[in-house]
Amino acid sequence: MHPALLCALPLRGLTWLGSQGTRAVAAVVFIAAAVPPLGALLRPYVTEAILVLLCISFMRVDLAALYGHLRRPALVATTTAWTTIGVPLIVGLIAHATGLTDRAPGLALALMLQSMASPMMAAPALAALMGLDATLVLVTMVAATAIVPFTASLFTSLFLGGMLSISPLTLGLKLLGILAISLFAATTIRWIFGADAILRHKQPIDGFNIVILFIFASAIMGDVAHDFIADPLFTIGIAALAFAVYFTLLAVTTLLFRRIGYERALALGLMVSQRNLGLMLAATAGALPATTWLYFAMTQFPIHLAPYILTPIARRLTARADTTAAAAAKSST
Repeated sequence: MHPALLCALPLRGLTWLGSQGTRAVAAVVFIAAAVPPLGALLRPYVTEAILVLLCISFMRVDLAALYGHLRRPALVATTTAWTTIGVPLIVGLIAHATGLTDRAPGLALALMLQSMASPMMAAPALAALMGLDATLVLVTMVAATAIVPFTASLFTSLFLGGMLSISPLTLGLKLLGILAISLFAATTIRWIFGADAILRHKQPIDGFNIVILFIFASAIMGDVAHDFIADPLFTIGIAALAFAVYFTLLAVTTLLFRRIGYERALALGLMVSQRNLGLMLAATAGALPATTWLYFAMTQFPIHLAPYILTPIARRLTARADTTAAAAAKSST
């Protein structure tokens, strides 16, 4: 076969995959859960998958849009404070007040790590696929990711005690190192190929991103089928909790920021509920209790399904906002 054709076929495949949008993201979680042997095969590569996902997201940052939002920092500062300080503080206080830390330490650890994590690096892309304000999500995600090594270290000291096998300082340094490596790699790629080339190849890059998401989801969900067979009620309960936490964060954030418009508030709600658990897995080297792993696996269902489910609502809100803006512009002329 001609070498050019050998290169063209994978590129076409990635382009097609990238064009599937939220459908492909939703399918990833079911395929990963349906093929347990992939989990055992891919689990050693969780850290590498996270590094690649981070690199892709940093590589695609729209610097002009980033600078534009940074010139109006009040909203970005407020949303960053909410996702990096408000959410983990509330979750930590609830876990201790309810005695969850003592009764179910593995679950309490999972909830705390989830709340301390920065937003998923894929959140801006998912917001864009849904027709929401991806730029606001991107800027807040970048700001939250920049400070999460410090806030995570703080909340680990406050709430986790000796529940982690590494110290709060080590956790913060590892998070900082992972982010620094990803940012350096992304900057190098942008310098070599240029922002225009990255923009032109949006769909194949989206497709490659979905492949890496699949690797991560398979690695984290490898034991789900076994856990369900061993204890179906417990596994279903953990899944229900994962959905409840996801949609509670989504709803509370949307309501908190509704004054900026429901379509932008929904974008922020999506970002806050999409937590980068992979970053925490990479920083802790996966040295976590079985219940923590199971909860992390169950969170993949709402993370991958919610964008597909919420897209019709997002498009209606965006259309309504566009209509309102057009009417306001017409009345002012």
